[in-house]
Amino acid sequence: MAARRTTPGAEDRPLSFIEQTRRTQLIEVTIRLVAEHGYAAASLARIAQAAGITKGAVLYHFASKDAVVAAAHARVLDALVADVGAAVEAAPADQAPAAYVRRMVGHLAERPDHARLIVEAMLHHGRPAPEARWKPLAALLQNAREARGLDPGPDPRTLALITGGAIDAIVGERLRDAAYDAGAAAESLIEMLEAAAFG
Repeated sequence: MAARRTTPGAEDRPLSFIEQTRRTQLIEVTIRLVAEHGYAAASLARIAQAAGITKGAVLYHFASKDAVVAAAHARVLDALVADVGAAVEAAPADQAPAAYVRRMVGHLAERPDHARLIVEAMLHHGRPAPEARWKPLAALLQNAREARGLDPGPDPRTLALITGGAIDAIVGERLRDAAYDAGAAAESLIEMLEAAAFG
């Protein structure tokens, strides 16, 4: 579905290339500003200034600050899901949980602005449904047990919840301390998950 303008009467026309480029610029600026200064400080005026346009021009593309932050949040989540999904798809079923953990931590550690935007969006707009977090990994854990010829084992939901919390903690520590080795931490988490899920 093509993106639409927020100005009245223009909803039925697709965006031009220039408008799409401007929206992309505004989304990227918003990601950076929210990551650097937090949600509260990323005002429409600040977004406009950073993009080199007027506040009215921002409002031409997005109805409000919440709308541009929501678009930025969606962009960040889409990139995360695509990256992790590609890693999981490339892995054999018995190794998919490890690929999930490794890429989830890696993606967010490599893109601290994205990680910070996700945190800020959750603080100001609420967390997504819990199932959205644990169900994909729980399914991967079940499929991995089947691929290894194992009977149903520990509750995959519980393992996925624990693993998700550990991923959050690793990424949070990486945001706090850029020298923290998130990759090594992810490998330690994978070893623990392997022992708990398949040992």
